[in-house]
Amino acid sequence: MTPRKHVVLTGATGFIGSHLVQHLLDNTDWLITGLDSLTYAGDAGRVVEGGRFDPERVRLFWHDLRAPVMPTLDRRIRSRGEVDYLVNVASASHIDQSIADPVPFVLNNVAVGLHALEYARVVRPQVFVQFETDEVYGASQVPLPEWAPINPSNPYSASKAGQAALAIAWWRTYGVPVVLVAPMNNFGERQDREKFVPKVVRAVERGEVVTIHGSPEAIGSRHYLHARNAADAVLYLLNRAPTAYPQADRPDRYNVVGDRRVDNLEMAQRIAAIVGRPLRWQFDHNPRARPGHDLHYALDGGKLERLGWEAPVGFEASLERTVRWMVANPDW
Repeated sequence: MTPRKHVVLTGATGFIGSHLVQHLLDNTDWLITGLDSLTYAGDAGRVVEGGRFDPERVRLFWHDLRAPVMPTLDRRIRSRGEVDYLVNVASASHIDQSIADPVPFVLNNVAVGLHALEYARVVRPQVFVQFETDEVYGASQVPLPEWAPINPSNPYSASKAGQAALAIAWWRTYGVPVVLVAPMNNFGERQDREKFVPKVVRAVERGEVVTIHGSPEAIGSRHYLHARNAADAVLYLLNRAPTAYPQADRPDRYNVVGDRRVDNLEMAQRIAAIVGRPLRWQFDHNPRARPGHDLHYALDGGKLERLGWEAPVGFEASLERTVRWMVANPDW
């Protein structure tokens, strides 16, 4: 009998990490070990309540990756078998927090990336996936390909660029089989309340004014991507992507792009229509109010499409499902 694959997922109880756990439960028979520091963004309820939960397949360990994975924890992780895949999703992601208090924020994310890579040197997985963000490339209305120049605008995106730079160096120096994945703006069920979609849902339900960043002449926009689509792209890559070492001059890198760009006002209007209540809104076009924030991001998803990947659920269906879930689950 062929042993089941074993994936270690950092940030497993965070928003994106928990969707990845559920997607792996639904679409594989793999064993899943989650590591999480359970800070403000982590909640084990996301994994347990998020769908079909199988305690025989999923094990969660508290660990803060600002510190290395010590031998005792490593033995517990590998008690079920060697690690086939290591996916590093763990990161602090609140831009406003990164701007208000940048030093601990950046140190946290750089340490998380570093210790995840160092653990990969210990367990030697077949693939190490490092989650990036579209924000490492900075503002653009033109779709940017993989390996476009890095131009981060705030401490958060700079810290994510730092994680990617470390991953590339560990690929080159130590042969860690790195695959870099840069998804665009994720949304979905059980997202942190600080993010745009749940914030708008809450404001519309309460009759509060929604702030739209930008001006009538320049409204901010994003390519929105449901977190389950991002998880599907990761699984697709784990099953198919080459790791390109040592023949290539750089590791594999893939953009994961939503199927259409939506400006922030249209997004708020769509959410309000699904909620079934009027949208009250106002523009905020004072750049000093949101330093380090970009109006537009755009990535070219052609490389992943050419590999054969298609997002399983389109934008409109994803948004309607998410908003209706948020209305029905106000505690989240």
